[in-house]
Amino acid sequence: MLPLDPDIEIITPNLNRRLSGVTSTIVRLVPVQAKTVGIVSFGIGLPAFLPRIPFQRLLSLGYTKTRSGSPRIWHARRNIEMLLGLFLKHILRHPYKLVFTSASQRNHSTYTKFLIRQMDHVIATSSATAKYLEVDNSVILHGIPLDDFAPAEDISALRVAKNIPGNFVIGCFGRIRKQQGTDVFVDAMINLLPRHKDATAVIMGRATQSHANFLQQQKSKVAAAGLENRILFPGEVPVDEISHWYKTLSLFVAPQRWEGFGLTPLEAMACAVPVVATTVGAFPELVMKDETGALIEPGNVSQMVNAIELYINDDKLTRQHAKNALAHVHANFRIEREAAQILEVYNSVQKA
Repeated sequence: MLPLDPDIEIITPNLNRRLSGVTSTIVRLVPVQAKTVGIVSFGIGLPAFLPRIPFQRLLSLGYTKTRSGSPRIWHARRNIEMLLGLFLKHILRHPYKLVFTSASQRNHSTYTKFLIRQMDHVIATSSATAKYLEVDNSVILHGIPLDDFAPAEDISALRVAKNIPGNFVIGCFGRIRKQQGTDVFVDAMINLLPRHKDATAVIMGRATQSHANFLQQQKSKVAAAGLENRILFPGEVPVDEISHWYKTLSLFVAPQRWEGFGLTPLEAMACAVPVVATTVGAFPELVMKDETGALIEPGNVSQMVNAIELYINDDKLTRQHAKNALAHVHANFRIEREAAQILEVYNSVQKA
């Protein structure tokens, strides 16, 4: 049931039908935020369980007051959403305060810079992202729902259930494309697995139509190396099943060439899996080098092989870093912490 108009204080739009990191953030965060603040979503591509208002109610909402008398927050995460917020505020005269979250790590266009300057507050998802912003901002790292990600109770049984052979399983999950470094991971596995007969690699994710040839190239390389039974491509699985695959792993690899933030290392570590990640996106802020995993240069096959082999050859190190990873995520990356920090921003903006 949707909150009554006076109880709605925050509106978080999603104006992109395709599943993306932004959409996933909204889907994860809104139910947590709804426990402490009146928040609704607006837009497309959102699951039915989220509180969501239709366009007509959005228009009428701007002419009603909140129960507290504070201005409502419009929390945008894309250019189109900033633009709609400006339309509601300055053309329709809805008394909104505008908040924008940026995950981008590149120089913004003149148009985007203009939109950002109109915001009442800007949140950066990492310190790396903050460096590209020319306005004051708050850095709030993403968190994850730890109820959904936890260590395996019986890792051997899970591997049997998923038809994963071997005693050391290396995972690489996410979109399959060159930007994600899937080819680097495949090359590293082709180099490494012949020397380690008890190791297996799992490449989990989907290749969109434009990247279908890239995926086929990787599968062809694997077939040419005779490793089809040890480098597995199970495809994409439903979101609620992904944690079961993390739990089968001994080590997770995030081989991206570029990344805005990247939640997969956190999800892996929450399942007590150490991580080898490239130094892109927020990864250097998530993975503690030599404590919860290793950091390597993007695109560097030899560094990846050496980092992974260190774990294969040292069971004690793997177990210690797994333990450290679990503690690190629980101490620093609960989604409740992210929601609380964002709420602090909302309260500050409403009072300004």
